[in-house]
Amino acid sequence: MAAAASTSMAATAVLMHRLPATKHAVVFSPLPNRLSLSSTPFKQVKEHTRSSQLLVKASSSDETSLDANELFTDLKEKWDAVENKPTVILYGGGAIVAVWLASTVVGAVNSVPLLPKIMELVGLGYTGWFVYRYLLFKSGRKELTTDIEAIKKKIAGTE
Repeated sequence: MAAAASTSMAATAVLMHRLPATKHAVVFSPLPNRLSLSSTPFKQVKEHTRSSQLLVKASSSDETSLDANELFTDLKEKWDAVENKPTVILYGGGAIVAVWLASTVVGAVNSVPLLPKIMELVGLGYTGWFVYRYLLFKSGRKELTTDIEAIKKKIAGTE
């Protein structure tokens, strides 16, 4: 980024020296006015561009700030409340292995020529079908919400 900025500053300096100096002509530069590289050292130009940038500070209110100790105590309480700790560890390890395996498969598919573009087309086609089937019309949206509610009930075990 620094190289691009110095290149644009150098181009501005060269262009500004080649423009004819007239009293009545107004010259609009597409780039902001910068210090000339020929009259100032690069370090000063770099400091000047830093000081002219807008600085933004993030602030948080006392209500939304999280205390690390409070977070760890909450996690410890939840971990102590778990009855089948080996099962949770097994599921967590399985999830990590599944994410790694999926990443490997996606990387292998991405290295095959034309296959990523075909997959993009399949994804776009499915997205279009889903929008047409479930989101475009009111009856489709009602059907989608009833299907989602049925799945929620199956997962929660209330069905």
